[in-house]
Amino acid sequence: MESPLWTQTHAPDLADLPQPEVRDYLERAVNEPINLVLHGPEGSGKTAAVRALAREAHDDPDNDLVEINVADFFDRTKKEIREDPRFSNFLQGQTEFSKQYRQGSGKKKYKRNWSKREMINHVLKEYAGYAPSTGSYKTIVLDNAESIREDFQQALRRVMEQYHETTQFVIITRQPTKLIPPIKSRCFPVSMRKPTGGEIETVLRSILDDEGVEYDEDGIQFISAYVKGDVRKAILYAQLLYEQEGRVHSDDYEVIREFGISGRIGDMLDKAERGDFNDARKDLDDLLVDDGYSGEEVLEAIMDAFRQNRYSGDELAELVVLAAEIDMDLARGTSDRLQLSHLLAELGA
Repeated sequence: MESPLWTQTHAPDLADLPQPEVRDYLERAVNEPINLVLHGPEGSGKTAAVRALAREAHDDPDNDLVEINVADFFDRTKKEIREDPRFSNFLQGQTEFSKQYRQGSGKKKYKRNWSKREMINHVLKEYAGYAPSTGSYKTIVLDNAESIREDFQQALRRVMEQYHETTQFVIITRQPTKLIPPIKSRCFPVSMRKPTGGEIETVLRSILDDEGVEYDEDGIQFISAYVKGDVRKAILYAQLLYEQEGRVHSDDYEVIREFGISGRIGDMLDKAERGDFNDARKDLDDLLVDDGYSGEEVLEAIMDAFRQNRYSGDELAELVVLAAEIDMDLARGTSDRLQLSHLLAELGA
């Protein structure tokens, strides 16, 4: 889709969030910028809720809201992190400023030799140390926090303590039990559930009415049922139907089925098998980040592709065993990108 995404142009305001209990908690946080832990299943609207909070709380949310996906650090190489334009100014160079003292060792350590934990700790301190563009505080969001290791959580706790007067921290996670007690004790928990089918249908009707799109109720109900509680996917599928068919009707449901994940999975696997790992991983990132598929959904589609005459015999058996191991790791809350990247690398090997 080349036109602006409806998920962006129709991003909900705080008053429009479909879950009233969440809306009440976040409205209180506007006037009292306490730290928050937003937790809930994939597709429950956690990130959209935080952005709505920032637009309500900050006169300049583009500068006073900082979003960091933990996977941008722990699922990437140190070289990739250093070259990311969001972090490069903080992590490149070997000036006197760039040297860091290892605690207790008395030895200076250049940025290029930092561990990932040291990198993200430094980036957080830099962002937290900036004065807010407007108002008295800014908001730093840490997304996918279930993949944060305990050693980094200890460092994060110290940053939260040091900058508590000028920075609100919002931690987004699917598994709050992965957070250490000192972090949880410094944050107010906000539990989010998957939207109901009726709530998703209400969101879709509002967007389609605003866009002047023809639709029927069966089409809206089909999309709502198809996405299984993921409002972001529902909006994207509605936009896809409109751009391809000029309407949102139940008669056109095959467009959604064809757009789904299967065809793109085949392209990604082709690249992995040829040894084009970087291109395959970019396709994986598009699925996980841009399109919002969960690791479990991507793995299920990969297994479907394996079974459709792509592999057989010993090769298929070996891949099924590997996929089962990855499925177990995903269930434990480990990084979706890291585990599925391992699968793609094995295909290339």
